[in-house]
Amino acid sequence: IRRDHFRDAQEFYAKHGTKMVILARFIPIVRSFAPFVAGVAEMPYMTFLWVNAIGGIVWVSLFLWGGYFFGNIAFVKEHFSLVVAAIVVV
Repeated sequence: IRRDHFRDAQEFYAKHGTKMVILARFIPIVRSFAPFVAGVAEMPYMTFLWVNAIGGIVWVSLFLWGGYFFGNIAFVKEHFSLVVAAIVVV
């Protein structure tokens, strides 16, 4: 890691850090690296903790309610195995 990358990460997290941690929940590869970059950028731990918890609650709520409403569609109920296979392929 070069020093200018470190400085860029600090500036980015100072400006967009809270949004980044929340949105990282929805992007699989970024989700893995966001906590490390937040640590390198010296994001305050309590800020990260709260924002990460909010992101987790939003992620779980979105997929829980999305699954509930998606599962109540008549086509999905009738062709559940086909829908699961399509999700796996995607």
